[in-house]
Amino acid sequence: MIDRLYYFIMVPMVYLAVAWCLIGIAAKIVRLLKAPQHPTTLQIFPETKTPLLAALVDTFTLPTVREHRPLLWFFLMTFHVAFVLLIVAHLDLIPQLSIVSGASHHMIGHGAVGVALTVSVLYLLFRRFRAPVRELSVPSDYILLLLLFCLFLTGDVISWANSWGQNGFVLSKQDFGAYLNGLVKFTFQDPSEVLSGGHYTVIAVHVLLANLFLMILPFSKIMHSFFALPLNALRRA
Repeated sequence: MIDRLYYFIMVPMVYLAVAWCLIGIAAKIVRLLKAPQHPTTLQIFPETKTPLLAALVDTFTLPTVREHRPLLWFFLMTFHVAFVLLIVAHLDLIPQLSIVSGASHHMIGHGAVGVALTVSVLYLLFRRFRAPVRELSVPSDYILLLLLFCLFLTGDVISWANSWGQNGFVLSKQDFGAYLNGLVKFTFQDPSEVLSGGHYTVIAVHVLLANLFLMILPFSKIMHSFFALPLNALRRA
């Protein structure tokens, strides 16, 4: 019974979560495009000769946050940079991409990326327990941050605690690549055939949390990331 549950989480549920996420994002974008045009301008900054460049700077460097909340800016920048590296590191696991040497047993960052994300999310979570952020927070904010924390923490466990054994690697980059290769090719292969050992339960929990995150994403505040650049462009237009 538990083996069937693990299989569902790590194969069919992954496809369902990705499909749900893409459909939800597309639906939100379509709904915004069909919304009535705003009656007034959204421009709040003086015009510049390079509005697109200014919008890119505003989106990716968060200058206003850096000016007024330097500590928050540091953790936000750490989170965003580490999250991009995390995506690259997971893409690197797919054999067809193999961004770094295929002979390497390590993920990109050797576990440091996951630790940076975990610490950043902890700061963002604890920050919401203090005024005035606490008064502006809703239960979904805490649930989402707690979900991200557990997701990154299980990733850290896989990367650090379960990567080395007495005789070397317990799980290598190639092992995870074999699992992801099955997902990419839609082979519906049982992950237990390529991922074995006591770490398997942790991996299943990690994948479950990732699936839940993908399913929640289209309805969460994280969707702001998809519209940050267009909004900053409108503020500069």
